[in-house]
Amino acid sequence: MTDSGDRFSVAMEVLDHAVELRPVGEIDIATVSAFRAALWAAPARPVVRVDLSCVPLLSAAGVRTLAAAHLRVRARGGELVLLDPAPVVARVLRVTGLHRVVPVRESGRARELLTCVAA
Repeated sequence: MTDSGDRFSVAMEVLDHAVELRPVGEIDIATVSAFRAALWAAPARPVVRVDLSCVPLLSAAGVRTLAAAHLRVRARGGELVLLDPAPVVARVLRVTGLHRVVPVRESGRARELLTCVAA
């Protein structure tokens, strides 16, 4: 599934035991509704991973959406995990304290900057 706009998209990969979402672009007041829609469209799985490696900016609206998604996934018995946040996004997660609530992990995959181009 891909939600696209002029500067934002979300790709979703559904696996047996996990769903991985990969937003590309800034998550701010203009794009948070598409991001939220993608999170809410994710089927129930034990793990929902959000790859933040291609998100250069995460606004307060994005933080609220991730917090709400954490509660929603946990209510279904799953776990929300954030992967590979860019340095600015990692700082936002630390400053807001969201990193204490939602696990933030490095995937160990090599990052390719060219894959962060919105469709």
